[in-house]
Amino acid sequence: MCGRFYIAEEDTAEDLQRIIDSLNRRYNGNSPAKTKGEIRPTDIIPVIANSPSMAISAYAMKWGYTMPDGKPMFNARSETAATKPMFADGMKQRRCIIPATLYFEWEKHGTQKIKHAIFPTGSDMIYMAGVYRIEDKRAACSILTRTPADCIAHIHDRMPVILPREAVPDWLNLRYDPQEVLSAALGEMTFQPCT
Repeated sequence: MCGRFYIAEEDTAEDLQRIIDSLNRRYNGNSPAKTKGEIRPTDIIPVIANSPSMAISAYAMKWGYTMPDGKPMFNARSETAATKPMFADGMKQRRCIIPATLYFEWEKHGTQKIKHAIFPTGSDMIYMAGVYRIEDKRAACSILTRTPADCIAHIHDRMPVILPREAVPDWLNLRYDPQEVLSAALGEMTFQPCT
């Protein structure tokens, strides 16, 4: 988890549309980021992070750190990220937010897998906490995960850390303790099987 997320093609949340518009302006209308549909690891995605002057800005980043074997490490456990060499620097100096409409998870029933769309109850978008690093002159990000909310624990044993909109600036503010900000993660989720 989280191995797929989704950005709605129509009826995009106003905040998400602003992020996409900002990204398109940054790249003069030629953003390399995938800004609609189902998003997979290694896709270039829209991300919010601090600029060198500490202004919150939209960027295009590859989803997943590249491992020595070439595979992507697209998630990091929030409970241990600050102590893992791969993610510790990101937790201290390079935090980001991955915006989306919802994320997907698969529930196993014997040999069958049921795909579920999951999102915070009463919200039209999600703000997933992440970290990033620079690889070969391009930024790559990983989504932080946590133990699941009780209501979706039967689907999977992990979920992304989804922050409320008000906590986004706090997560990006490097003066704030990352674990303290992550404790504000949303827990009330809505899920529905995908057909």
